[in-house]
Amino acid sequence: MKLKLDLDDFRVPDGKPFRIAKAKTKVKSLYTDNAHYETLIAQFREEIDDLQQKMYAQDRQGLLIIFQAMDAAGKDSTIKHVMSGVNTQGVECHAFKRPTSAELDHDFLWRTSRVMPPRGRIGIFNRSYYEEVLVCRVHPEIVMKIQRLPEKTTKNFDKLFADRLKDIRNFEAYCHRNGIRILKFFLNVSKEEQKKRFLARIDTPSKNWKFEEGDVRERGFWNEYMHAYEDAIQKTGTEECPWYVVPADDKKNMRLIVSAAILHEMQGMKLKYPKLPEEQLSHLAEAKKFLLSEK
Repeated sequence: MKLKLDLDDFRVPDGKPFRIAKAKTKVKSLYTDNAHYETLIAQFREEIDDLQQKMYAQDRQGLLIIFQAMDAAGKDSTIKHVMSGVNTQGVECHAFKRPTSAELDHDFLWRTSRVMPPRGRIGIFNRSYYEEVLVCRVHPEIVMKIQRLPEKTTKNFDKLFADRLKDIRNFEAYCHRNGIRILKFFLNVSKEEQKKRFLARIDTPSKNWKFEEGDVRERGFWNEYMHAYEDAIQKTGTEECPWYVVPADDKKNMRLIVSAAILHEMQGMKLKYPKLPEEQLSHLAEAKKFLLSEK
């Protein structure tokens, strides 16, 4: 893959200060035209698919890819364009909306932990358990009125969300130790670009269904969301389970950066087809001999 790209420009290093206000929402184009973009994204899909097949055959590691973003940043289209070429047998995708009554009867990690990818597969979360330290932090009334937590837990919201961030960091470390690598993307769209995309949804009949009244209302909490994202990324980004903050004002650029990061992380997993023991190799030789002897 020939693409001049330094992924360290987007990867948030563990333990170092991170300021979302300094994170770019747009960078110089990585493609010359649409044809060049299509060639690049297709090559990425092919290489990711090849590594996924090795992951499936090896059956020792799995990968969870999490996408978080403000509305209209392009989560759905990124998942579609980046992962569409990967064998569906090895990929599971889950989109998390408002919790159901059954989900609210469990701890905040339950609804996502029950659908974590098994070894050998890639799992994709369109939103995730991070909503519990993003939306719930911006709207603490959700915790008070809906989540039915013990009273002592809700007395100090700062402590509640600090504890949740610790729980998430520990959970991800636990998953990593058990063979599931977690890769997290924050698709960083600007407030101005979000406005353009909202207007496009309103003005284009085929996109009307994407628009909800609450989308505009949530824009009024933009600064609060940015603070919540900044804290979450700072507190839970680790070497083993990194965050990538990806400029999202140009969707094609965003998809290429996401693809490059996924490929890079998968290459670091040292995936390969398993080497069969001598006994099984002997059985293969016998089977080949039998098939060739057939008339």
